[in-house]
Amino acid sequence: MRALIIGAGIGGPAAAVALQRAGIEPIICEARAATASSTGLFLGLGINGMHVLRELGLLDEVLSRGAVPTPWLEFFSATGRRLGAVPMGRLDERTPSVTLTRSALQEALVEAARDRGITIHHGRRFVEYREATNGVVARFEDGGEIEADLLVAADGIHSAVRRAAFPDAPAPSYAGLLNLGGFVRDSGLPPTPDAMRMVWGWRAFFGYTVQENGEAWWFANVGEARAPRRGELEAVSTEEWRRRLLALFADDAPFIARLIEATPEITATSIHDLPSLPAWHRGRVVLMGDAAHAVSPSSGQGASLALEDAIVLAKCLRDVTPVESALARYEALRRPRAERIVADGRRRGTYKALRSRAAVRLRDLVMPLALRVFANGQRLAWIHDYRVRWDEPVTGRAA
Repeated sequence: MRALIIGAGIGGPAAAVALQRAGIEPIICEARAATASSTGLFLGLGINGMHVLRELGLLDEVLSRGAVPTPWLEFFSATGRRLGAVPMGRLDERTPSVTLTRSALQEALVEAARDRGITIHHGRRFVEYREATNGVVARFEDGGEIEADLLVAADGIHSAVRRAAFPDAPAPSYAGLLNLGGFVRDSGLPPTPDAMRMVWGWRAFFGYTVQENGEAWWFANVGEARAPRRGELEAVSTEEWRRRLLALFADDAPFIARLIEATPEITATSIHDLPSLPAWHRGRVVLMGDAAHAVSPSSGQGASLALEDAIVLAKCLRDVTPVESALARYEALRRPRAERIVADGRRRGTYKALRSRAAVRLRDLVMPLALRVFANGQRLAWIHDYRVRWDEPVTGRAA
């Protein structure tokens, strides 16, 4: 069997490795050129996603790419008061959850796929597909075509494959937030060992971590009622973003302004998630990762969910026949969990852009109790303790 995977981000290469292990020949087509840099800043990799990487023999390679141990999220108010901490868990005693750049994770997975002999075509932009006998034929912008037994959409929240397979599916939903951030090589700030620190500012939300060498990674979530038009954010210069952010954080801890001022390049994206789709598969076409269930970064689970999809899809195709039944089983196993995490991520985002000081003070008053009661290890176990074991067959129970 041959599987054509559209997208070489995080889910695509991971799915290719898992499918190959299941005895399926994967081919990846990526719209961007091989020299194009990865978009995005950095991300949290949950222990549920790390478990998938370990099952596929990829974890050590990923962790060697500058992963920063972050088993805790610490929360602070605009006045600097510590509100509490949320455990992100440990895979084992020596392996906590980590934060790493999106480009590092993507490059590690792409190289792992290549090392296993998996073909990756760059500069191949998917346009449409047509059904064939026991398969599909995908057509690309350059006029070329590839026939395969299965078409896997791993091409992100604005998936071209999803639009082709489900033209009436809901569009991504804007969450009312912008995500901005950057890197500061020598921040002058003390390290934040084992933690990503979060500050609920008066007007916006700020997160950062500082490594032992002084390098700081930071992001800001800013409320913006109107969804930006395509290309609008990219047209704003770093200096303009700097001016806007300094105004937003003017009344917060001074170190935030220092980080913003010291950042050579500030990037900005709008935050979207994906409402429930009518289906994740049609015929021999299947959606995974953000193409199926894009989540807000507030969930901290986007990459981990894509990795979970990859291994579950491969197991279903290994253990269930025919292909259409395998895809139905994959969707049944993955949809409830993924959609619950999408909803959870959107709820978390609503606290980040309050519009009055009274609302901020009320949030800061109740948040210590809320974090202890609703964000402790036991309450978050349904997210972090999810496990998919390669050697266990797919049955009527959850993978």
